[in-house]
Amino acid sequence: MEITTAAFWAALGSIIWVNVLLSGDNAVVIALAARALPAHQQKKAIFWGSAAAIVMRIVLTIVAARLLQLPFLKIVGALALLYIGVDLLLEDDEGGDQGANEGQGNILSAIRTILVADLVMSLDNVLAVAAAANGDVPLLVIGLAVSIPLIIFGSTLLLRVMERYPLIVTAGAALLGFLAGEMLMTDPAVVERFGELPHALINTVGALGAALVVGLGTLLQRRAAARRAAE
Repeated sequence: MEITTAAFWAALGSIIWVNVLLSGDNAVVIALAARALPAHQQKKAIFWGSAAAIVMRIVLTIVAARLLQLPFLKIVGALALLYIGVDLLLEDDEGGDQGANEGQGNILSAIRTILVADLVMSLDNVLAVAAAANGDVPLLVIGLAVSIPLIIFGSTLLLRVMERYPLIVTAGAALLGFLAGEMLMTDPAVVERFGELPHALINTVGALGAALVVGLGTLLQRRAAARRAAE
């Protein structure tokens, strides 16, 4: 597709728009992962985590249709999201200045968390981006690359809000649990066994996933606090 044509710019705008709309939950994870880092490392983690996630998303988009047909892939992804949600709550409990002084905030660990979570949560999203690109890989790369600063801005803004309202951290972890529940119930293996499940049931399992992440995270936080107090 020629760069000078209106069709090119229309498709490019569609890719950017779809990617930004579908990256809200990804921005939450990026902000959550960066929050446990020292202040001087937060911007680096957001930038490199977002950039690496976009590169990975380009690869995912090219093979998205085949990936989503694999049974049990979403189930594995759901379990990964549950783990990440609980782990981010624990990082928040151990974060702050004390965590920075003890070396608990690790930028590579934060970037790894961003990549794993983005990989899991982008499986559905990339189909919409792939449709907007209509098989044009250079157009896809340009569109997703232009999306990077927008995602970085959203993640940075969320990070500042989280610092002011810590309850949002718990809400973000609950979101990951909810998405995990949804992914679990829409895996091809589950659909093949039980058929297309009612939306209400999928939402109910999502709510249970959110409750599981928050409940388990809170329990582990209390145990960690009691252990620190005993020391």
